[in-house]
Amino acid sequence: MAAKKKTTQLRELFTRTKIFVLPGCSNCFEARLAQTIGFEAVYMSGGRTSMGLVGLPDAGFATMTEIVLNARYMANAVDVPLLSDADTGYGNPLNVYRSVKEYIRSGVAGIHIEDQVMPKRCGYTAGKQIVELDEAVSRYRAANDARNELDPDFVIAGRTDAVGAVGGSLDEAIRRSHAYRKAGADITYIEGLRSMEDIVYCLERTEKPTMINLYGISTNDLPSHQEMQRMGISCAFYPEMVGLRIVYPVMWEFLNDFKTRGTTALKEWESWWNDFPKKYSAAPHFFEIAGIAMVKQLEEKYLSPKELEKYLVTTGLPFEKK
Repeated sequence: MAAKKKTTQLRELFTRTKIFVLPGCSNCFEARLAQTIGFEAVYMSGGRTSMGLVGLPDAGFATMTEIVLNARYMANAVDVPLLSDADTGYGNPLNVYRSVKEYIRSGVAGIHIEDQVMPKRCGYTAGKQIVELDEAVSRYRAANDARNELDPDFVIAGRTDAVGAVGGSLDEAIRRSHAYRKAGADITYIEGLRSMEDIVYCLERTEKPTMINLYGISTNDLPSHQEMQRMGISCAFYPEMVGLRIVYPVMWEFLNDFKTRGTTALKEWESWWNDFPKKYSAAPHFFEIAGIAMVKQLEEKYLSPKELEKYLVTTGLPFEKK
């Protein structure tokens, strides 16, 4: 029996009764890490892609080509479906039409499209502006047509940034969400919600399935995922979870310490790291997550016995599968 398409898998995650958690990543290794741990799908952050590829903030600097290329790499590095940021669709409805097809051809399972003006900016920064409703709806109509021509299961999340934008409000975001769903969007996604009260308000007035960005909610206020499921949230979405939210502060502290104290700091930090797996979890080596064992397996399949003698006279990785 042929395996289900990733687009089908992602659509089923959104439409089942049980909530699923969507961790944000920015590169292939982070996506593989999330998959190895057992997440059922992964997300590619456009903001972190922009920072990682071009060293600039999420303010419309990264092009469609750059974002789609990173999405292609990530989608093909994992077996689980990948949902990707697609910014505004990179232009008018004609650009959106082409962009959707590029994402589908790249192996991505779904995208969200914003209703901001171009150049856009991160949904949690000031100065956001949204296009007129008719123009935003036309983006989704074009996206829906492009999707249906190539893969009807491809998932389109109807994102609105009306909360906190010029002339926007919660009620405007709700109005737009209904319009985007009518135009072909599969998922309701209201960006920029700042409290659980706002989330409940929107859930009571919008269609399911829903994805909720939990980045702007204080961790002290977050209910459990089981409680979120009972509230009607289909996807608990953490766009900055892998790497940036947790690892960045540690990187900042280490590099500052290393710059000041050199190898003394390095020894102390490595000692802390060596004890970390004993205290928390037996994390596999990062080479193992990257798939170093596969290299040896492929070489054993294709290389000559003479060439494989290198494994008898050298030391080091790869790991053997247990």
